[in-house]
Amino acid sequence: MDKENLSVVVHSKGDLRLEHRAVPEPGPNEVLLQMHSVGICGSDVHYWQHGRIGDFVVKEPMVLGHEASGRVIKVGSEVKHLQPGDRVAVEPGVPREMDEFFKTGRYNLSPTIFFCATPPDDGNLCRYYTHSADFCYKLPDTVSYEEGALIEPLSVGIHACRRAQVTLGSAVLICGAGPIGLVCLLVAKSMGASLVVISDLNVDRLAKAKELGADFLLQVKRGETPEEMAKRVEEHLGSQPHITIECTGVESSIQTAIYATRSGGVVVVVGMGPAMVTVPLLSAGIREVDIRGVFRYCNTWPMAIAMLASKKVNVKPLVTHRFPLEKAAEAFETTRQGLGVKVMLKCDPNDQNP
Repeated sequence: MDKENLSVVVHSKGDLRLEHRAVPEPGPNEVLLQMHSVGICGSDVHYWQHGRIGDFVVKEPMVLGHEASGRVIKVGSEVKHLQPGDRVAVEPGVPREMDEFFKTGRYNLSPTIFFCATPPDDGNLCRYYTHSADFCYKLPDTVSYEEGALIEPLSVGIHACRRAQVTLGSAVLICGAGPIGLVCLLVAKSMGASLVVISDLNVDRLAKAKELGADFLLQVKRGETPEEMAKRVEEHLGSQPHITIECTGVESSIQTAIYATRSGGVVVVVGMGPAMVTVPLLSAGIREVDIRGVFRYCNTWPMAIAMLASKKVNVKPLVTHRFPLEKAAEAFETTRQGLGVKVMLKCDPNDQNP
């Protein structure tokens, strides 16, 4: 095992570095992982470019990365269900206490939760990383490391579709065809949605959505009002959607989501935008359109692994770029420029395979 632990560290706004850190020792209930594949998320780029997301501010150097998979190389004294050699996917959010949210199964809402690459908690974009064994999930042989890393964004789609109550025959509008919009598309289809229309400004992303099974594509036109956009949605579907999953965080897109959704339907807000946005709340209120929030996910890894192992969902086309860990700066710049869909960093110098 290496004595040095190459890590991608953000120090402050605009200051991203590759550093050698010590290889950590696992605690009694932890495992030491040799990281294999780690995806770059928009939040990683945001911390690099802005030094903060909302109230979460980078005050000390922080290792980035939270979409991850790796191989167990050492287990803590109390760990019984994992052993060295096991391939695992990492759920990055680990509750620190058994509070009311933990007890009711909504541990993602716990205010004290540990979460990889959210200040002050270090992430796992590095060679070696320790994590709670209970939040490392063994991967079947038929699921690759990259698929394991993609369980994290896939989990956002699962949680969003659960919150939206997507079911057999649902007609769904997805606003935004970035990585999260695309996983929402995959999950909605696998949960039985009969029609899915997806919107975006970018024609390349819409083409990827078509490849992944979207029924209708809507290119957003600059200058078009939210009401006009909502009308186009209805024209494509033949009726208003039961459910809209908003993945952009853009004010006009949230407005479109509310106008487009049929009376009695559901709007799920996944995208994170400004702290304050103007929305047609009266339209939602008098039509009984429920607006539901989504914050990360909970209890999704077992379902995601089952979906991938059964081949009901194929996330492989999402990975468009791969870089060795040493080229992290180039990988981050690729993501910042919005090139491709998902950029994957390969952390094991002896195994750069998917």
